Amino acid sequence: MARLSLFVWFSLALEAQVTNSLLNNEIKVINKTEQMPKNTNASFIHELNDLNEMSNFKTTAAPVLSNNETMTETQTLQDRDKKTEDKAHQSERAGTSLRELACPPLGLESLRVRDSQLSASPSQRTGLGPQRGRLNIQSGFDDGDEYDGAWCASVKDRNQWLQVDALRPTLFTGVILQGRNSIWSWDWVESYKVQISNDSKTWTTCMNGTVEAVFKGNNDLETPVLGRLPVPMVGQFLRINPQSWYINGSVCLRAEVLGCPLPDPDHLEPVTTDHLDFRHHNYNEMRKLMKEVHDQCPDITRIYTIGKSYAGLKLYVMEISDNPGKHELGEPEFRYVAGMHGNEVLGRELVLNLMQYICREYKKNNERIVRLVKLTRIHLLPSMNPDGYETAYEKGSELSGWAEGRYSDGIDMNHNFPDLNNIMWDEKEMAVDKSKVSNHYIPIPEYYTFENATIAPETRAVISWMQMIPFVLSANLHGGELVVTYPYDCTRNWVPQGDTPPPDEGFFRWLAMVYASSNRVMANPDRRLCHYEDFQTQHNNIINGADWHTLPGSMNDFSYLHTNCFEVTVELSCDKFPHASELPVEWENNRESLLLYMEQVHRGIKGLVRDKETKAGISDAIIKVKDLDHDVRTATGGDFWRLLNPGEYVVTAWAEGYFPSTRKCQVGPEPRPSLCGFVLNKTPQQRALEARTKGMKSAKDLQVRLRDEQVRKLRVSTKRLNQRRMRQQKKSQPTRAQRKR
Repeated sequence: MARLSLFVWFSLALEAQVTNSLLNNEIKVINKTEQMPKNTNASFIHELNDLNEMSNFKTTAAPVLSNNETMTETQTLQDRDKKTEDKAHQSERAGTSLRELACPPLGLESLRVRDSQLSASPSQRTGLGPQRGRLNIQSGFDDGDEYDGAWCASVKDRNQWLQVDALRPTLFTGVILQGRNSIWSWDWVESYKVQISNDSKTWTTCMNGTVEAVFKGNNDLETPVLGRLPVPMVGQFLRINPQSWYINGSVCLRAEVLGCPLPDPDHLEPVTTDHLDFRHHNYNEMRKLMKEVHDQCPDITRIYTIGKSYAGLKLYVMEISDNPGKHELGEPEFRYVAGMHGNEVLGRELVLNLMQYICREYKKNNERIVRLVKLTRIHLLPSMNPDGYETAYEKGSELSGWAEGRYSDGIDMNHNFPDLNNIMWDEKEMAVDKSKVSNHYIPIPEYYTFENATIAPETRAVISWMQMIPFVLSANLHGGELVVTYPYDCTRNWVPQGDTPPPDEGFFRWLAMVYASSNRVMANPDRRLCHYEDFQTQHNNIINGADWHTLPGSMNDFSYLHTNCFEVTVELSCDKFPHASELPVEWENNRESLLLYMEQVHRGIKGLVRDKETKAGISDAIIKVKDLDHDVRTATGGDFWRLLNPGEYVVTAWAEGYFPSTRKCQVGPEPRPSLCGFVLNKTPQQRALEARTKGMKSAKDLQVRLRDEQVRKLRVSTKRLNQRRMRQQKKSQPTRAQRKR
């Protein structure tokens, strides 16, 4: 027991030059309060070492204020913390591994801590009860319902408390506090005490030397503030006891508790058998990991870039295929896009884990993975918004708040794509013959190609990427909820929300259900809702995007209306930035979903549209399915893929200068496509035209020409903007002489 306390003191208290007598006294105090069996020492120390490797807090704690502390003493604490942080950064730059031992969150935000583990002094009402005192929990639009944005005490005095039951003895190391989430009320706690107990009856207050520690709280609604215990304390229960609060507000808070549970052989945490790199990767670490995967599997991987971020960071993509670098005739193209919001980091880490997993399992001759790689060209974009991620990463898990790092230079890329929905709907309303209005391959509007258009460089890069590769299926990985959404994301007539299904609603619902039903957390009928919307009982974890909230200019809708690609959005977890210790569990929650969703690219029909005389493939031919008002086009070589649910379909292929051809195609329940090819005859007019032009290639139809021209203009304006930005960045960089000074 003495060895454990000694280890805890030196590793976690970060107190230099502690005398032997003081240390022995502290050991006796801990011995009296926890009475741990001696045989747990070795396993506990081993567990702490493991947690040390996984922890990555980068922000120093808020100062601990004692009742008689002066400003000079406060500044000394801040200076000491800053020196510790500076030393850690210097060691990291030098390639060493000096890290401060930090216990992970217990899981108030991630919901690992259940509602039954939270209790409090009397609350204002049910909607402000202890179950709402979770870090980053979001409230609905209106105050007053059962899903409000914090725990709030019914009385404003210093006797109020929020209590967390860790269920077993735990080494508590800190508390993260946040104000109430509300657009109508201003409530937060400005200072607080922390109390520890083993039985919830006898409480010991955290001390700062010889006086009770008073921790600095919040001065706004949303910024998380970390308070580290001067000396870590062991117990089962922790109480947060507010001491002061916003003068015009109530005693309200959201919280997370940091602690290392002591080993319990009867309750072992589930551990994944996949030995992957489970940690958060900044930009340089991400590049390094991708290169390592490529070096391990050079025959099936390729790394390429599609553009740069606002700050000049490259947007890297990992391609996985048995023939990387080119489109193979008849092989569908699939993509995962993660990190559109830089602070929603789980998707980024899952995509990095996925590329590692595919590489390793392919080398092991895993039949499922080998088949997937040989039959599919996979593209993985782990970070669409690397600038935002770096901002959130600097704050660290639990401390980046709800929106830090969400945007790219102030732009929310989630609705930064061209709004093609309303262009199509407006044309249909004005058209006499609505069947003549295009339902696919809709060109981007002219204003969108201007240099002064408010478009993020990352959005421009992704649009260009979509144009170059004939993607068939995609998913956009987000965080902050547990639900899968499908198009349309935008409502008609600009109403705030309303079910707005696309022609392919049936298949989109299938795609969404494939991911949701195979996701361990979404499929759990006993899980609680993340914030205030019950997607499980009301929607079975899938919802039409517009029925959730209208979102003009989403990537999902743009992908569907501008290209052949079907895309859904997956909200992966309640916690936008889960702690590194959560990543192995999150991988287990999502691994099957990620693989199963990719395999859906092989459903429906596929084929080749060829010229009867030359046998050559015909590009940009239209594939029309009867009773489905959404067409797709053939790729450059004449191959196509049309995602469909099982059934019999009447399919027509048509191209400029050719007679249309119609046939029936049967789609079975198996996850493999039915072959449905076409051979087209040229029209007499086309033959005459080719005779006059001596066989020169005929022009594409107007729709395709306009679409290609607008994307060409967008690329030109993007190139000019990038060049201008690079010149500005070079001017702002210090010269060599200035750096020397």
